Amino acid sequence: MPIADPMPVLTDAELATRLERLTESGVRLLAGSVVDMAGVARAKTVPLRRAGVFHTAGMGASPTWNVFCADNAIAFTDRLGVVGDLRLRADLAAARVIGEGWAWAPAEFFDQYGEPSPNCARGRLRSLQAGAEASGLTVRAGHELEFVLTDGEDPALSDRHWQAYGLGSVLREGGFLVDLSRALEEAGLGVEQLHAEYGTGQFELSLAPRDPLRAADEVVLARLLTGRVARDHGLLASFSPLPFHDGPGNGAHLHLSLERGGRPLLSGGDGPHGLTAEGRAAIAGIVEGLPEVTGVLSGSLLSAGRLAPGRWSGAFACWGLENREAAVRLVAATPGSPHGASVEVKSGDPSANPYLASAVVLGLALDGIARDAVLPPETTVDPADDPAARRLPAGQTEALDALEASATARALLGEDIVAALLAVRRHEAEAYGDLGPAVLAERFRFAWSS
Repeated sequence: MPIADPMPVLTDAELATRLERLTESGVRLLAGSVVDMAGVARAKTVPLRRAGVFHTAGMGASPTWNVFCADNAIAFTDRLGVVGDLRLRADLAAARVIGEGWAWAPAEFFDQYGEPSPNCARGRLRSLQAGAEASGLTVRAGHELEFVLTDGEDPALSDRHWQAYGLGSVLREGGFLVDLSRALEEAGLGVEQLHAEYGTGQFELSLAPRDPLRAADEVVLARLLTGRVARDHGLLASFSPLPFHDGPGNGAHLHLSLERGGRPLLSGGDGPHGLTAEGRAAIAGIVEGLPEVTGVLSGSLLSAGRLAPGRWSGAFACWGLENREAAVRLVAATPGSPHGASVEVKSGDPSANPYLASAVVLGLALDGIARDAVLPPETTVDPADDPAARRLPAGQTEALDALEASATARALLGEDIVAALLAVRRHEAEAYGDLGPAVLAERFRFAWSS
């Protein structure tokens, strides 16, 4: 599937206006970032006077940027090697001032002739969003980011004075949280919640719903700012799926809502809990396709340690109203849901590329609607107690095998992205598959931190 609706280019007047505003904000350097198939954010940086060139012509990047691994190895393929060049173009229409002389912008891959690269994750999500909008749908996505604070390169915060969801836990790191909230708000991110989570040193940050592309951009920016503020406080923030082998896992939950003509698809209908016919089909498409795209949502070498029963990680391909062990949790439209009804996909984690994670969830929902997929029965109990519940792939190799065999994943992401993703994740399995969980957790604790 070719990438449609490529990144728009600003007119000379628009570009001049944006550069003037960045200059007035004290910006000296612009970082333009992409997220690779390993889920790692990588960037090129230019002085602000070069920002216009960064936007229009782009900065050079080897095709191997698409097969960098979490350990900084390169998973060469027949099509991605040492020969060739891509252009990394910064989307200045989405640029944000992040303080201390810096601005940040998401970037996309193009070839040297200005054509979108089929390996571009952000371009793939842009294309799927454009297709949904062309069909008359309005899509909103909201992200929850979990992370664990540490005192340094290795030590976990002491659990002697930690209470899950505790007021004392929040106040203990109060200075960090106040500064983080300020940094996020000043960068234009809508913070919905910021609270202590279940595990020692674990926090969750919830972002306001946006269109899927902007929402994924804001995940990247929120993680960048979280890491930066943590370092300012002498801390480090881990976005690993399993920062400590005997501790909690970090999730990257994605909420999705859909409307057609101003009418929501997940409420106001005659189906279960108010689902409309299209809403039922959308959920059915997600539930049916999740086992095939687990390698996208949680395919790293540490993901399986989190994606297990009893960890509220969504380890079963099923759905249920407010069922926090189901991979797809329906949040109904009630007075307690100010944004209306949504589905929360719980099985993803921070090692995933947020653009690809958003793309497969949105793509599965759209596919379900297009096929008028049949909604399976609701799971109203802990799925671990339901013999009929379908377990998501329980290990990295199983998840990658399912992805490789999936025609649906290839249709949604394209052959190039699937091949690159598999090469990167297969490298992880081959290089580190024999190591124990404690060694893996320590080795990759900060691999997904910015």
